Amino acid sequence: MSRRRIGFWYRLAAVIAKPPLLLLFKRDWRGMEHIPAEGGFITAINHNSYLDMFSYGHFQYNTGRVPRFLAKAALFKAPGVGLMLRGTGQIPVFRESSNAVGAFRAAVDAVQRGECVAFYPEGTLTREPGQWPMTAKTGVARAALQTKAPVIPVAQWGANLAMPPYAKENKVRLFPRKTLQVLAGPPVDLTRFYGQDPTPEVLRAATEEIMAAITALLEEIRGEKAPEKPYDLREARAEQRRKTAGEEVK
Repeated sequence: MSRRRIGFWYRLAAVIAKPPLLLLFKRDWRGMEHIPAEGGFITAINHNSYLDMFSYGHFQYNTGRVPRFLAKAALFKAPGVGLMLRGTGQIPVFRESSNAVGAFRAAVDAVQRGECVAFYPEGTLTREPGQWPMTAKTGVARAALQTKAPVIPVAQWGANLAMPPYAKENKVRLFPRKTLQVLAGPPVDLTRFYGQDPTPEVLRAATEEIMAAITALLEEIRGEKAPEKPYDLREARAEQRRKTAGEEVK
């Protein structure tokens, strides 16, 4: 397997995006040596800002191995943005539809062709109060076990300080100038799961291995410990519904 060429559209995106990123932000990039030089692989990244796709994309573009992101299908319909997404080979995700499985198949096919597919395993911006990674969906583990491709964990921090997730006023805070920190680690060892049936339990265990690696890297960046139990968005929403129901009864 070879490596995917960067191509015209990715180079055009870099020409547009890199100058403001270089002007407005400082960089602290580490772990580029863990990005495979050849062959298909998966990167698994924490998600804490709408801006962090550009931060991480810049990091990986500079390694010479461009990523294919899974992005909401609605974005592909936006003028200009959709053209760029299609041109750079991003993968549309049709949530809550019969086409949802198509994104997974496209991701697996891309990895098997020798490309990189970037997963945000949490599936959405983190809701964890301290902006640590949450519990994740199992798609990244399913793709990893099906392809047996290396899974490179990546932690990032800094984009969220410039554009906080779910900020009430959604203000961009560019000054003082923020540092975009990206740290890639060695591949997550998932070999103990190879050959096992991809049951929910197996997929969950493999996903937890991946998320533990990402969280450990983020701890290194931040210089502090993450909560012992990852934040579970479904549990939090269920608890909120129980509280709301209790208040209505009162």
